[in-house]
Amino acid sequence: MNNKVIYNLYYTLHELGFSVLRFNFRGVGRSQGEFDAGIGELSDAASALDYLQEMNPNARQCWVAGFSFGAWISMQLLMRRPEISGFVSVSPPANMYDFSFLAPCPSSGLIINGDADRVAPPDDVLKLVQKLQAQKGITITHQMVEKANHFYDRGMDDMISQVSEFVKTRMDALDAGGAGR
Repeated sequence: MNNKVIYNLYYTLHELGFSVLRFNFRGVGRSQGEFDAGIGELSDAASALDYLQEMNPNARQCWVAGFSFGAWISMQLLMRRPEISGFVSVSPPANMYDFSFLAPCPSSGLIINGDADRVAPPDDVLKLVQKLQAQKGITITHQMVEKANHFYDRGMDDMISQVSEFVKTRMDALDAGGAGR
């Protein structure tokens, strides 16, 4: 939860008016438990979302965002929670994890990655994007950040700017009652 990608996403979404929670999955940092190959981590994410919704019962919209492994988990959460309005998936590791559960993807969102990412190679992310863009009823926006590696050592400001612009535009469209699910 303290890496710079998550830190910057957190503050960007907070500045957009969201109540935001960042957390470590089980076994990361000082958190309790052990890595559970996604099963327990999905439960962690669901509990975090439950907590935020309990604290904010009148929220206009509910979004999920994740980075790398967290992008895979947040997309699984998206499939299980119909109240989620949109998503931001940063550097999803489409080469390491199966994203085929996103058929059909229930909400529009943003997938963003760096063109110099060796952890989640751009070609694998692009294949995921193309599969999702073929689905009807949703819009998947894809942005590629030039010269950015997996941790955005270059391109952090560009990535955050693109996320902010996408979320603002999508929130306005949802509030106006348009732009699909």
